[in-house]
Amino acid sequence: MSTPWLKPYMPRSLYVRAALILVLPVVVLLLVVGVAFLQKHLEDVTQQMTRAASREVMLVLDVMGDAETQQQALAAVRPDLQALEMNARFLGFNEEPSLGGRRWYDFIAPQVEADLQAMLPNLVAVALPSGQEVRLYIQTNLGVLELIFDRRRLSPSAPHQLIVTMVFFAVIMTSISFLYMRNQLRPITRLAEAAQAFGRGRVVPYAPGGAVEVRAAGSAFLDMRARIERQMEQRTMMLSGVSHDLRTPLTRLKLGLSMLPEDEAAPLKQDVDEMQLLLDAFLEFSRGASEGIPETVEPTALLEQIVKDARRAGLKAELISVEGEGTVMLRPTAIRRAVENLIGNAVRYGNRADVSLSISPKSFRIRVEDDGPGIPLGQRTEAIKPFSRLDPARNQNQGSGVGLGLAIVSDIARAHGGVLRLSESERLGGLCADIIIGR
Repeated sequence: MSTPWLKPYMPRSLYVRAALILVLPVVVLLLVVGVAFLQKHLEDVTQQMTRAASREVMLVLDVMGDAETQQQALAAVRPDLQALEMNARFLGFNEEPSLGGRRWYDFIAPQVEADLQAMLPNLVAVALPSGQEVRLYIQTNLGVLELIFDRRRLSPSAPHQLIVTMVFFAVIMTSISFLYMRNQLRPITRLAEAAQAFGRGRVVPYAPGGAVEVRAAGSAFLDMRARIERQMEQRTMMLSGVSHDLRTPLTRLKLGLSMLPEDEAAPLKQDVDEMQLLLDAFLEFSRGASEGIPETVEPTALLEQIVKDARRAGLKAELISVEGEGTVMLRPTAIRRAVENLIGNAVRYGNRADVSLSISPKSFRIRVEDDGPGIPLGQRTEAIKPFSRLDPARNQNQGSGVGLGLAIVSDIARAHGGVLRLSESERLGGLCADIIIGR
């Protein structure tokens, strides 16, 4: 059943959701049992006991009704008080009823007081300071009478024991369940961490564990990771082998063309040079992000060095801003190649390359902007594909290349668990290329 309205209020973590599934039924059960116990049992018993105690109090008041003084009233009612196990006295002229404080967990006291008020019309106040005694203050013709007797005659002793027992054992059993649940969720967390690390280009040790279903998912992940690694290795070896094998006939062609007259060999040499450029780019694309191993890198220092090397090579590049700080896990050689490709494209199609870096707790972004013609919105997806060449307006300054620059950058970004995004530069009006990688 689809419940889109409920999604914003649901926790995103599997651990929190499992905890909610575990705790919610326990809380509902406690509430249902507690309410049923209070309403169906404890309240009825308390009402019956309070009615019986009220009749005894009315008997005492009836015996005292014919007395003319307080002393006569107390003397007349003394045998009944002894039989009923009560103590009685009249308050002094300026004496106020001593109510005291009520216990915070005495949740049945309000009902006791309400029942007494309903059954004893002349009741002035009720004092329930503890579970041992109760003090009733009743207005009579001779003054305010204080009656003291056992609290257990009005309500069951320690009525909160059932609630305390339920809550105590619920907390213990829930804590044990939490420990067991965390132990069951740990293999899922390890699997997620291994999959996330592999998506970012790192291979971390992982062994399947936990329940049967989790073990099956872990084994499937290991098989998938092995197949992907094997395919990547085979692709790299195949492309590298093809590129290497083609270098030999190209070298022979260059030697053969060197023996021809200059005017005849010039067009053929241009074709051979283009083939050589294509092979170099093809070999660079085949390496992708597999060169080097992930290591802890300070991206600010890495970008400063890349920009410095680009300026030494005669490219107009500048690191204009750095936001945030910290280190990240990267393949520095692959990231260097990606940024150098973006700078090269920016200078080839424009006049300058402005590089910026932004680091946040969850990700970091490398941005390269140029003042060239940019890429139209409808062609940006096509521009990332290998061997894709766009409108000739992008090639107005220099040669067109082989169409692998942005494809290499996108491949390196994906190998790090990130993405390459193309947009229009608000500062320079040309292309804005962002490499966004999670930390």
